[in-house]
Amino acid sequence: MSAFVMAARPLEFFFAQYKRVWRGTVVSSIVTPVVYLLALGIGLGSFLGHVSFGGTTYDYVQFVAPGLLAATAMQVAAFESSWPVLSAITWTRQYHAMLATPLRVRDVLAGHQLWVALRLFATVGVYFAVIALPPFHAFSAPIAAWGARTQIDASFVAIFRFVILPMFLFSGTFFPISRLPAVLQVVAYATPLWHGVNLCRQLTLGRIDAPSALASLAFLLAWTTGGLLLAYWGYRKRLVR
Repeated sequence: MSAFVMAARPLEFFFAQYKRVWRGTVVSSIVTPVVYLLALGIGLGSFLGHVSFGGTTYDYVQFVAPGLLAATAMQVAAFESSWPVLSAITWTRQYHAMLATPLRVRDVLAGHQLWVALRLFATVGVYFAVIALPPFHAFSAPIAAWGARTQIDASFVAIFRFVILPMFLFSGTFFPISRLPAVLQVVAYATPLWHGVNLCRQLTLGRIDAPSALASLAFLLAWTTGGLLLAYWGYRKRLVR
């Protein structure tokens, strides 16, 4: 049986599970980004006026919208790969139930990651997925790796508070990185979110700089590959006895 068919089996489970709880995700997945866009893009934008990007001047709402797109992908992917992974290993033991069938660890990992990708499709539609999937995997895979290794969920609070939130605020989502001190610029450039924002902004504004876009894509793919490898090792360590 093909790897895709095997991965589709756990994907079917996550889809069936989500059909019972989807109403609880509407605010965080759809309403909150829209409110951010209205408040910051239109409200704050009326005071800030225009922002320069790639040598061209844009309205602030045009500048901030792609950043919010990438940031939303980061937040959804990070959440879906943190508590749900730990729960499936430790509390509900859904992964263990799956592995009692012919499914292998890699099928379980692939199925869950496919589900998070579909979650993004369902959240913001095809437009969102086309330009936000690269940054999504760069966050989802490493956090899934940590979720498979940690024993308690308190660490997720620290990750969201001291990693996800600072990236959301200081990785180019709301203002150009050039406005930061030189040291913080280097830190921002080293984060996956900046590269995701960079790709989204270039694609949506039609100002594609090939070397910059390719460098950002390569950076995100490196994070994705490393995260998936770490996640696979973590899954095997916790699930295979």
